[in-house]
Amino acid sequence: MSHREEKLRKVIELGLIVSQIKDIDLLLEKVLREARSFTNADAGSIYIRENGQLRFRYAQNDTMVQQLPPGKKLPYTTFTVPIDSSSISGYVATHGTILNIADVYDLDEQYPFSFNRSYDDITGYRTRSMLTIPLQNFRGEVIGVLQLINAKDETDGTTIPFAAQDEEIIVYYAGNATAAIERAKMTREIILRMNKMAELRDPKETGPHVNRVAAYSVALYEAWAFKKGICQEEIDRTRDTLRMSAMLHDVGKVAISDAILKKPGKFTPDEYLIMKLHTLYGANLFSEMYSDFDESAAIVAINHHERWDGNGYPGYIDPHTQQPLPDHANEDGTPRGKRGEEIPFFGRIVALADVYDALSCRRCYKEAWSESDVLDNIRSEAGKQFDPELVEIFIESIDTFRQIEKLYPDHSEES
Repeated sequence: MSHREEKLRKVIELGLIVSQIKDIDLLLEKVLREARSFTNADAGSIYIRENGQLRFRYAQNDTMVQQLPPGKKLPYTTFTVPIDSSSISGYVATHGTILNIADVYDLDEQYPFSFNRSYDDITGYRTRSMLTIPLQNFRGEVIGVLQLINAKDETDGTTIPFAAQDEEIIVYYAGNATAAIERAKMTREIILRMNKMAELRDPKETGPHVNRVAAYSVALYEAWAFKKGICQEEIDRTRDTLRMSAMLHDVGKVAISDAILKKPGKFTPDEYLIMKLHTLYGANLFSEMYSDFDESAAIVAINHHERWDGNGYPGYIDPHTQQPLPDHANEDGTPRGKRGEEIPFFGRIVALADVYDALSCRRCYKEAWSESDVLDNIRSEAGKQFDPELVEIFIESIDTFRQIEKLYPDHSEES
């Protein structure tokens, strides 16, 4: 098999890998990682077309990551780029053509765009070679841009131009990635529409809120998995289902009456009992399990209000009959709460992520807590409300949580 045939085989395999990822955020990260691996690129970024602009969604940079503590990621950031010819990514999106530039500091005068050196100036990184590919669907629409930076020589690690013979193959990969991205965007839209039903009933269940809880959950899981030495393949598979499941943690609220959901004051004991049923209603939505996602979504829905000390809800209960499971009832006939590691892992993760977001954000009935108060509260609840190991990992990962919060601001905070 020739070198070109081997590369084509590899890029076909990569296309199959990315097609199996359902969550859009995790897919974009994987698309970029695999494209960099194929071209031996030191860094890269990916943009998605939103509201007539390119939104910067992900960046990876091996050189910069090596300067961070083990297990840490580059800080999240987001900004938009006009779809015009003033920038490299904008030019590629406008014209739907690939650009292979040997040195972005020495652009041919024929080009109408310039290279923004601000990142290099801030970090000390030196961008040289750049391969920028349009993410173009079968209708000819550019839905985003894939940008690969600084190809590395496989023998000595020096920065070299991207190989011209790789362009056709990477365009083929980009086509497969685009199809996967459009499917994942559709899946995300369906999930957000399900949440919009809950948002119509409960104003707290906003799109930014569920996106933050999902991203916090994945960040917490990844930090835990890194400590446990779990392989990347298993991490990728697990976080895909976890993220989508976490977005639907409170979807069962669609079955709770407005009189309770929108009550401005404190619940009566009877109202609180009804409110707790949203965990069972949510689990019932996914009771017919056709996939790993259905199973994990049901687990998150029914377990995200359980407490490590056993004083949470709904406890050991059949979500269909709403009766305690055999041998799991208290003396008064109520279901016994799950405690400690009886609570499924996904439930423990989402419980912490959900409370962190609820305390950190302003609501119609309260102001946002200060970060120090939020952290003090979560520390104090280690071993009571929350898994103490996850609290420790959460505190260590707080920088990541801060960056996620900036990615998904509440609507009132957006400019």
